[in-house]
Amino acid sequence: MTQTRRLAAILAADVAGYSRLIGADEGGTLDRLRALRRELLDPKIAEHRGRLVKTTGDGLLVEFGSVVDALRCAVEVQSEMTGHNTGVPPNKRIELRIGINVGDIVVEGGDIFGDGVNVAARLEGLAEPGGICVSARVQEDAAGKLDLAFEDIGEQQLKNIARPVRVFGAVIGQKPVPEPALALPDKPSIAVLPFANMSGDAEQEYFADGMVEEIITALSRIRWLFVIARNSSFTYKGQAIDVKQVGRELGVRYALEGSVRKAGTQVRITGQLIDALTGAHLWADHFDGSLEDVFELQEQVAISVAGVIEPALQAAETARSIGRPTADLTAYDLYLRAYPLYFLSGNSLPEALRLLERAIARDPHYGPALAWGAACCMRLIGEGSSKDPASDRGKGIEFARRALKVAGDDPGTIANAAIALSATGEDIGTVTALVDRALALNPSFARGYYISGVMRLWAGEADAAIEHAEVARRLSPRAWVGNVCSLTGAAHFVSGRFDQAASELRLAIQDAPDTPNGYRLLAACYAHMGHLTEAREVISRLRAITPLVVPTVNQWRKPEHRELVLSGLQLAMSEDE
Repeated sequence: MTQTRRLAAILAADVAGYSRLIGADEGGTLDRLRALRRELLDPKIAEHRGRLVKTTGDGLLVEFGSVVDALRCAVEVQSEMTGHNTGVPPNKRIELRIGINVGDIVVEGGDIFGDGVNVAARLEGLAEPGGICVSARVQEDAAGKLDLAFEDIGEQQLKNIARPVRVFGAVIGQKPVPEPALALPDKPSIAVLPFANMSGDAEQEYFADGMVEEIITALSRIRWLFVIARNSSFTYKGQAIDVKQVGRELGVRYALEGSVRKAGTQVRITGQLIDALTGAHLWADHFDGSLEDVFELQEQVAISVAGVIEPALQAAETARSIGRPTADLTAYDLYLRAYPLYFLSGNSLPEALRLLERAIARDPHYGPALAWGAACCMRLIGEGSSKDPASDRGKGIEFARRALKVAGDDPGTIANAAIALSATGEDIGTVTALVDRALALNPSFARGYYISGVMRLWAGEADAAIEHAEVARRLSPRAWVGNVCSLTGAAHFVSGRFDQAASELRLAIQDAPDTPNGYRLLAACYAHMGHLTEAREVISRLRAITPLVVPTVNQWRKPEHRELVLSGLQLAMSEDE
């Protein structure tokens, strides 16, 4: 019979005190069980896209393709069991215990086997009647996706399971405790929230987003301001926004809201500045102009906002700090279209690069387009999705060097060009000095601190890498979580702190499931910890993303760090084969 393997979420359930119930009233118990399946269990399993694998006298085994689906099904079942027990004497009530795990399973003839199934069954045995126990992997994957609190039960030695398993209990009916508000920085702080697109054309959404990006960039160059990165403020896009909540979650005093209306060649930008502590409106205005004036309009918004926050600000000084990277509006439009594609997933990178190359063709001296083009090339190679690595490498180096020639004082262009060159083996001291200059130009540059951390990591300065990653996390607390966790995990990994590394890398994969590097490092980490089953599972997930399991490691400047990565991956793959 053919066997296949796959990753799945497994739910195991049984009836607490089944033997006692059968002994007391066999017929009535079986009737109630049949009614429970017909009225609740089977409909809920189907509703959440589960597959009922098999039933036993008092239990059932269900396979789900999603951890969230499995956990949501379990919570709804346990929540509705109260109604099914209404009017039933306590000694005759049917109460379920549920365990959920996620792991590698073997499928044979419709049945499933393996550690993933065995752990779920053991977790079910730990659950209280009416309760749900899950593995740490389930808790991590569900964090932030369900309005559900968890109780950490600790590591448990489960019967016939070789390794201890960290267990959590789902607390039904109790919401997660909200995270405490971030402390305000020691200087004026602001988040620029997504502007509404008032053009009546969904295709112009990117243009409104681009306006916000440029305003954030302009404000970030004002050194006495602490400015939240675009990627965090944009997590509120499409939501009904409570500015006070934004202030607590991002740790800022001010929030800028607004809208953009583009009609033909005319543009109107409106904005309002709000005190996030009190909700008071401090300033509101609108700015009209043509597309030819778009950079001037952005500059006016930035100057006006900064002037309200700090009246002593010299407007002329602010105006001088705001650069205009291109005068070609078509090149600018292409750049705006490309920018969000870079952050979506590896599949969007070729289109982002194509748009950037068109922008560069129109304006060969367009620094941001050149630098992001270089970053695209290096990421395509690193993630294993480049169709011609040699060509992309040469193109990336060319774009990066051209970008540095025209960068001037643009910190984003400098930092993106620097990391692209660093990935090709450029002198690490030279490119690190470039990033240091970018951070001096813009102390609120979250991506700059992330890039700086990556380059410190590659240079072998793991603790400095973690410090810079934490600054990036504070400047952008709601975005780039996967990148920052991956960087922090990698730094712990090369330092031999494998437990801490694995914890960060699991978070990285959860936040950025399409990015290969977190999988590679986690597999290597598990292998060095001796957890070869987990390492094999991670390699299996990695192969579903990219054929390039073992990447180039030349960017790691220390031979012992390169060896640590490669030997870990070899161990993981030897178990996989």
